[in-house]
Amino acid sequence: MNEHRRILVVDDEPQITRVLRTSLAAQGYDIRVANNGETALEIMKDWTPDLVITDLAMPNMDGLELCRKLRSGSQVPIIVLSVKSEERTKVKALDLGADDYVTKPFAIGELLARVRANLRRVPIGEPTSGGVIEVGDFRIDQDAHTVSVRGREAHLTPKEFDLLVYLARHPGKVLTHRALLTAVWGANSMEQPEYLRVFIGQLRKKLEPEAGSPKYLQTEPWVGYRFDPGE
Repeated sequence: MNEHRRILVVDDEPQITRVLRTSLAAQGYDIRVANNGETALEIMKDWTPDLVITDLAMPNMDGLELCRKLRSGSQVPIIVLSVKSEERTKVKALDLGADDYVTKPFAIGELLARVRANLRRVPIGEPTSGGVIEVGDFRIDQDAHTVSVRGREAHLTPKEFDLLVYLARHPGKVLTHRALLTAVWGANSMEQPEYLRVFIGQLRKKLEPEAGSPKYLQTEPWVGYRFDPGE
């Protein structure tokens, strides 16, 4: 049931907020609307959303600053709306903590699917040592360093394992190249992005079904990767 899920829409274009309010309300969500980041933060002082949808280019406080401020004290899922020419800004928003993005103009069906996916995602903190991650088709035992996909064991190198663990702790979330490189190889790895391309390729060979396009490790062009663990 969606009637208890709260969504805050932040956009300075009235036609966008009107369409989103109507479409999301029709799905049973409780909707509030703000036309910039400052108003959004005021609303959130006494109304806590389960998800925030925000434009990037807005007056007074833009979407980047809103992402920064939200992430200073909240793990609420954030979907950013952007136009294609804002590619660098979109990547920066993801680096600041946004979870997903939809490019304008967008089909409302795509946005609703992104909303459902992000609301299903349980907020997960940074990786901790030990424990078993069971998500979708995957079972990852961090102590034993073993991985199985639909019951089939996959043999990973230590770095492949570390990369998969980080991806698995953020299912459905767009992870930028910068975020992945920093998390797995450290802060000085930004000058060696080929690491990521090679290791994602190796993981795909070991984890993906043999035929067809990647199912689990999806490329977000020019941005990063998204881990879809399956149902």
